[in-house]
Amino acid sequence: MSTQILCKILKPNLPLKRSAWSSQAMLSLALASLALRASCGSWAPVNQTFTNRLGLMLLLSDGSVMVQEYGGRNWFRLSPDAQGSYVHGTWTTMASMHDTRDAFSSVVLRDGRVFVAGGEYGSGASSAELYNPLKNTWTYTRDLGVSFTDSMAKILPDGSVLVAPNGLTQTCIYHPDSNRWTTNSGILARQNEASWVKLPDQSILTVDPGSLVSERYIPSLGRWISDATVPTNLWIDLPGYGGGEIGPALLLPNGKAFFLGGTSHTALYIPSGSTNPGTWMAGPDIWHGLSAADAPAAMMVNGKILCAVADPPYVQSGQAVFPSPTSFVEYDPDANSFSPVSGPPGDATGPPQASTMLDLPDGTVLLSDTSDQLYIYDPQDGPRSAAIPTISSVGWSDAGSLHLAGTRFNGISEGAAFGDDAQMDSNYPLARFADDDGNLQYGRTYNWSDTGVLTGDKIVSTDAAIDWALLRGAGPYSLSVVANGASSLPVSFNPPIWLDYSYPGPFRVGTYSFPYNSLSEALDNVSTGGAIAIKPGGAPETLTITKPVKLFAVGGPVTIGR
Repeated sequence: MSTQILCKILKPNLPLKRSAWSSQAMLSLALASLALRASCGSWAPVNQTFTNRLGLMLLLSDGSVMVQEYGGRNWFRLSPDAQGSYVHGTWTTMASMHDTRDAFSSVVLRDGRVFVAGGEYGSGASSAELYNPLKNTWTYTRDLGVSFTDSMAKILPDGSVLVAPNGLTQTCIYHPDSNRWTTNSGILARQNEASWVKLPDQSILTVDPGSLVSERYIPSLGRWISDATVPTNLWIDLPGYGGGEIGPALLLPNGKAFFLGGTSHTALYIPSGSTNPGTWMAGPDIWHGLSAADAPAAMMVNGKILCAVADPPYVQSGQAVFPSPTSFVEYDPDANSFSPVSGPPGDATGPPQASTMLDLPDGTVLLSDTSDQLYIYDPQDGPRSAAIPTISSVGWSDAGSLHLAGTRFNGISEGAAFGDDAQMDSNYPLARFADDDGNLQYGRTYNWSDTGVLTGDKIVSTDAAIDWALLRGAGPYSLSVVANGASSLPVSFNPPIWLDYSYPGPFRVGTYSFPYNSLSEALDNVSTGGAIAIKPGGAPETLTITKPVKLFAVGGPVTIGR
């Protein structure tokens, strides 16, 4: 029975006569209905006008989503509307990659660029590329000379990227600042088809293929270490196919890691917080004995996990068969149990292997099933308190961006997960601005101080570039930090004082639209510790600045004093 049908059956207003049921049966059904309704979110199709099959989705640091044409070179951008909705967002075409790719590694970097490597299918198995959103360009990285198929990738604390090339018992690190590759000490087993999860101490946990062996990568040591034995088999064996399959792995709000199996089993890992082994325990079996083999899942703002599942895969005539249809369940870490939820209307006919998910900034989950239609799942719950960021300070940087500091900027987990075939981590801060009319717009965050997860009360920071056209008035303006769909309370900030030497007047109030036209006038009106934004141009005026203030040019060079 599909979860869509089950949700409908257990909805209220059943057309049955009361006399046909005992009071105990009615009570049991009512309780089941209430329990299920608490887990039943809602689905909505994303407004689209094209017919391209869509695949991997990545969240850029400006709040937009880049969506790949399935298996190809082309990418599209989905930007939210003024109310922050992605259902009614705007689509634009992005630059195309050099190579075609399907089932490849992907990471959003600390400066907002995007790293992709390899692909189980396509022309790019042995290449890696970088996307620059400011220039809308793709460039190859330096060649490593290995194949990246069935490979995982994770960003490390220093901003480099750990990648597991195909078949090697050695992982590699890409350094984006210098465009170079290095290798590190060997891993116990090759990582084909594996799932990695980042723990609160920034170590990376994996369960080795086809085994009960776990190991962790310790960034501070630059090497892999053995960890505890897994108590239940998570890998489903596919004889003659060339390997088994496991499900996604995600960090829970309580700091434990949760692995879904290619079998119907799950497992929980309690970190030690050091290089000592952690503790494994068996988790609940997936609902109705279904499997999460090669399937996506997404941590939601309410702390529950949305999972795509189906009957376990099997081998037929030497080929792996991944059964249809896809069902959807939610895992509740507090209850340590699964509950079925409805699927997208009329669109769960394919296997979970064909789907990916992405956490969105508005607290919803975006789903692609490689068709030409995306869907959004709304869990109908607000965020956990532990997921809500707090902003402790806002100021202007020397580069003319806002510098934001606070806590919980990295979310309670990495976001959505799949495993070796797709990575879509989104545990980084976004900056969301609101104007006087309540319209929302995202800035572009970069220079994140932390790439970890579940950072708690640790003070972290980010820079946020803003569209100056948003700050046309005198302010103050409203700003929130969003981490994996959980938003901070808004804080107010003042825009910079504006200076334009070529502005003729007559109205000069220091705003973007009505700037001052001399530095002396701007200095007289800027607050101590404030900022002056100067439009391109210059003047020969000379003066002594007697209070701390930031000066920065916007849009071109500025010359003052000669």
